[in-house]
Amino acid sequence: MDKVIKTFPEGFLWGGAIAANQTEGAYLEDGKGLTTVDLLPTGEKRYSIMTGNLPSYSPLEGEYYPSHKAIDFYHHYKEDISLFAEMGFKSLRLSISWARIFPNGDDAEPNEAGLKFYDNVFDELKKHGIEPIVTLAHFDVPVHLVEAYGSWKSRKLVGYFEKYARTVFTRYKDKVKYWLTFNEINMLLHLPYVGAGLVFQKGENEQQVKYQAAHHQLVASAIAVKAGHEINPDAQIGCMLAAGMTYAYSSNPDDVLDAMEKDRESFFFIDVQSRGEYPGYAKRFFREKGITIQAEDGDEALLKNHTVDYIGFSYYASRLTSTDPTVQENSTSGNVFGSISNPYLQKSEWGWTIDPKGFRITANQLYDRYQKPLFVVENGIGAMDEPNAAGEINDDYRIDYLRAHIKQMSEAIQDGVELIGYTSWGPIDIVSASTGEMKKRYGYIYVDRDNKGEGTLDRSKKKSFEWYKQVIQSNGADLA
Repeated sequence: MDKVIKTFPEGFLWGGAIAANQTEGAYLEDGKGLTTVDLLPTGEKRYSIMTGNLPSYSPLEGEYYPSHKAIDFYHHYKEDISLFAEMGFKSLRLSISWARIFPNGDDAEPNEAGLKFYDNVFDELKKHGIEPIVTLAHFDVPVHLVEAYGSWKSRKLVGYFEKYARTVFTRYKDKVKYWLTFNEINMLLHLPYVGAGLVFQKGENEQQVKYQAAHHQLVASAIAVKAGHEINPDAQIGCMLAAGMTYAYSSNPDDVLDAMEKDRESFFFIDVQSRGEYPGYAKRFFREKGITIQAEDGDEALLKNHTVDYIGFSYYASRLTSTDPTVQENSTSGNVFGSISNPYLQKSEWGWTIDPKGFRITANQLYDRYQKPLFVVENGIGAMDEPNAAGEINDDYRIDYLRAHIKQMSEAIQDGVELIGYTSWGPIDIVSASTGEMKKRYGYIYVDRDNKGEGTLDRSKKKSFEWYKQVIQSNGADLA
């Protein structure tokens, strides 16, 4: 029998995760083009746009767009990486902004200033011994591709994405080993503008459009895996799922079946990326909904022959479903995924269910299904952090949340789940993807910035900074 694993494996990649559109700012600096997130304002219009109702292809007067300045990582990256290094980070998950490399998305040549910026970031990480985990597409598409082609509605996006992927794979082949193709690829179904730059026209069959766009992204992901392995055979290229186990509200078989189907909405994407073909349940769904996927010759072989090396996933909350209309009335708006309120679990200030054991269950569910290494690339809690009179932030609630989740991650490893690493979401305060707020803070590092973009941008350590530092130093053994 194998020796029982009591600690995290040697070489486990502890760290944190950020995204270009939520951190960099400098939204048109050094030749960068406009991206879809640059058209997401704060306030009541934000959600409508996220679901595909874009009022304009350029920023509007009188609206505040938080991505334009964000936390100015573009000019503060050395300072921020130094703080990550002080915590002992082994890895940093970050994304490349497609529009920094190809400002319009279909440009003949890449933007050298954009390429150089990421050269500098990766060099700074290497200086501190931090492994970059790089996402190619993290909720941003060059706006020109949306306006000219309809974004991922068009097959042309596959070619433009391949050119972008090959460009950065070639440029950074000696600096980046771990890649992810699309961030939370299943978000396309829930926030189609965010996930795929989709803008719907009146009378369009939205389900047909979303699944056709999904096919284009899945083919593009397979092509990226193929290209990445050709350029650097040692590269590890993964996919990324917004994960979270769906529980059945009762033992009624109708509830259990509904929970299975809710999970399959998301598994569909990873089934294709990891197993290399459309699952039977998806084919049945397409038949019954009248959805016809337009595929090209060679797509089937691409998907089959170029599956991902590992499964990246985010975990924030479990979900609960019921087919009983009276039970459905007790729902929570927490997170993008609709859910019945779970009476056994507490919620965050934003209504997100807090379920550490669900983390262990989800990790086991994914590993049982795919039998490929997993990488926890997002996990954390958003909260309103208020400095006390001495300017300190004693975020014990964040420590409690992370401690409970890391304990369950350790349990998953003992269950036999193969985990590459853990990059908690938002090691530094950043703009919230869902709300555009700064007050919804995840970080170990406080950034003096408010919801209106005011503040000094000064960085300061929270109590959780030292706590996470000791977690990393002890390789997860000291969670006190």
